[in-house]
Amino acid sequence: MEIKLHKPGPFSTIQDLGRFDFLSSGVPQSGAMDSLSARLANAALANKAEAAVIEFTYAQAEIEIRSDMLLAYSGKGAVFLDEEQTILPANRPLAVQKGTRLKLIPDGMGCRTYLAAPGGWDIPLIMGSRSTYLPAEIGGVNGRLLQTDDILRAAKWEDKQQSLFDYLQHSKRTHPQWAIKPMWQATSGTQVIRFLRGPEAGWFSEESLLQLISSTFEVDRNSNRMGYVLQGNSFQKIKDQELLSTAVLPGTIQVPGNGQPILLMADCQTTGGYPRIAQVAAVDLPRCGQLKPGDRICFQEISLREAENLYLEQERHYQQMRRSINLKYEI
Repeated sequence: MEIKLHKPGPFSTIQDLGRFDFLSSGVPQSGAMDSLSARLANAALANKAEAAVIEFTYAQAEIEIRSDMLLAYSGKGAVFLDEEQTILPANRPLAVQKGTRLKLIPDGMGCRTYLAAPGGWDIPLIMGSRSTYLPAEIGGVNGRLLQTDDILRAAKWEDKQQSLFDYLQHSKRTHPQWAIKPMWQATSGTQVIRFLRGPEAGWFSEESLLQLISSTFEVDRNSNRMGYVLQGNSFQKIKDQELLSTAVLPGTIQVPGNGQPILLMADCQTTGGYPRIAQVAAVDLPRCGQLKPGDRICFQEISLREAENLYLEQERHYQQMRRSINLKYEI
């Protein structure tokens, strides 16, 4: 089972849930910017959560299906069209036939979409992950962006996936009636991102901390997978001290010398020397993964217990959904 990219889109890479075994050696986590959508795309095919997916950024991609197969996509900001310009629904398995052409077009609600294949895309493991980390040119397809004429193969076609494909073909349908309900809804306008105070929050004035929760920030055009520069009110340190290089992770909000906060994302370094004013709650990191330059966000402070409960509730929902889908494949 394979596809050919006739138009890869402006920033498309292979990603999975990340590379965690070498953080102590300074190797970034990488992985899907919106890990929840990547997991949902895999869940629709009863794949393992960590199976490799294609991360499309800003859509504008075209692919050719070179063999009969199942596909599934999830995420925000784009939809797939077939040759008849019919929208193929997200968050469910899609039976597509050899020779079909699919086009990915933006819908304006986000910027990243994830395409899964049975068993994940057949990409070599590099340091325990298939994720592309562009600065070091590791993972994915030779450590680079996907290109025109790249051919990607699915890793595995299980009997239950073959059975579903055969059933849909026999029924002359492209997808089953069931679908995965999105676990968060994309909204237009300013996005509300929840956070906890960071270890160095006390290094900043009370006015700065008030600005963090009362101001609106805009994602700067110089942002990327390593981090988002947030334009808005600048923060003022009251502690005349330099921070030794210390641990950071996706969701950490650092404040460099110019006072403009930086929200670290999937490709961020493992350590940093700027004070950490806040940490985005894990439950809201997928929302951050869908932000694009020009988007506006504001911050809402929550407690550690609230952050834990929100994340655990999301994971309970996700695990229940996975069990339900696995049952549907067994019928």
